[in-house]
Amino acid sequence: MNILDQIIADKHLEVADRKSLVPVKLLEQSIFFDSKIVSMKKYVTNPEKTGIIAEFKRKSPSKGMINSASKVEKVSIGYMQAGASALSILTDMKYFGGTTEDLKSARQYNFCPILRKDFVVDEYQIVEAKSIGADCILLIAAALEPAKLKSLAYFAKSLGLEVLMEVHDGEELDRSLCDALDLIGINNRNLKTFEVSLQTSLDLVNRIPSEFVKISESGISDPETLIQLRTVGFDGFLIGENFMKSARPEQAAYNFIKEFKKLTTEKVLS
Repeated sequence: MNILDQIIADKHLEVADRKSLVPVKLLEQSIFFDSKIVSMKKYVTNPEKTGIIAEFKRKSPSKGMINSASKVEKVSIGYMQAGASALSILTDMKYFGGTTEDLKSARQYNFCPILRKDFVVDEYQIVEAKSIGADCILLIAAALEPAKLKSLAYFAKSLGLEVLMEVHDGEELDRSLCDALDLIGINNRNLKTFEVSLQTSLDLVNRIPSEFVKISESGISDPETLIQLRTVGFDGFLIGENFMKSARPEQAAYNFIKEFKKLTTEKVLS
């Protein structure tokens, strides 16, 4: 069993526990549940913004603990002040050290699109995402059968949420495309081997139909890489570890985005 299979097996058990503790009816009474969503699609593609989805995560299965000290309130506010277009908040506890409270905190302090970054396997998690203030959910093609992915995507749309589908190769992309998706993310990290290659994004960008917002994820550590990815057709970029490995992730994001804007200006002028 690879790590993704293990995470998914554990997630099914976790969701069963959560269902028994907090029924859907209670989730629907949350103050966030009827709030209008902030569109990830619109913010990422806004030409006046950077397209960067800045991520808050404490640890990962491949790197272990990345940053246990940073507070989600300070980092998320700092990310947005630095010029990020949106936030991604990890809510998986066992493997990433995240909680649903992290996303609630980010929601309370920021008016921007927030992606609930988790391993969604059940409609319950989508109701839960709405109840904690998320605007967008992640569906991982490698973790879901195409029919299941599509039904979860349509369910999310029925609640007004946007959907980011993540793929790692062309086969996952082709079998899982449906019109309930808003954004397609190409993860440059192989979830089975943890190897990272930007070539994955470069190989797949032209296979994504033009109606979807195109996101490159993982392994982005140089502002010049964003220029390259934007040139080939990507609208947005999910960056987490590169910021979170700093003692002050919000400052790392500020420095990165400042350099990216400088490079973008130079490219326009050249």
